[in-house]
Amino acid sequence: MATNPYKQVTSDREANEMVVKYAPLVKRIAYHLMARLPSSVVVDDLIQAGMVGLLEAARNYRPDLGASFETYSGIRIRGSMLDELRRNDWAPKSVHRKNRELTKVVREIEARTGRDARDDEIAKEMGISLDDYYKILQDSSNARIYGFEEIGVDEDAIELGLTDRNSGPFEEMSSERFKGNLAEAIAGLPEREKMVVTLYYDSELNLREIGSVLGVSESRISQLLSQAMIRLRARMKEWIGD
Repeated sequence: MATNPYKQVTSDREANEMVVKYAPLVKRIAYHLMARLPSSVVVDDLIQAGMVGLLEAARNYRPDLGASFETYSGIRIRGSMLDELRRNDWAPKSVHRKNRELTKVVREIEARTGRDARDDEIAKEMGISLDDYYKILQDSSNARIYGFEEIGVDEDAIELGLTDRNSGPFEEMSSERFKGNLAEAIAGLPEREKMVVTLYYDSELNLREIGSVLGVSESRISQLLSQAMIRLRARMKEWIGD
């Protein structure tokens, strides 16, 4: 019978020592996330969830995974915080419903025309005004935890091979295919949306900073980022479903 490579590998004493040492990392990650979240989110709730993730990381860390403990625990801490946010979803159901409708319309327009769906034709297809369309984007932005988790992947965890504890060659090949398809989908975004995604994820600028770079308002950047994620969801249907 095969042994479980993810069994507890540290004693309680060692785990507690690691938790004390890396507790500041939890706060750092929590405040980094807070910069992207509505003011209704309480940072102490994120920190509490992150401490649980840190303790689990300390108990299960294996140096032979090829990642430093700080990198490994950072992924687990952030994952615990995102789980907490999802459990306490503050967005009305109507926001999620409209977001799904919008994704479906974008997918249908782009499949029919073979090009990027334009704002005006998306609004027309939904039977709403442009102002109402932008309001949906804004609501979606306010309710969303922006990250590639939104389209079904934790990019850091995939990079380190930590997404599936029982993954085999097929799962690893699938992860590589997913990353390739995701990279292709991002490259195919309209130029301004692609730039916003790059500045937000690669350069880790916040919305206000990106607005300053591009010379537009923070709310417009929020709309562009929301629109980019909706477009990516529409184009990654093969992987994430409806």
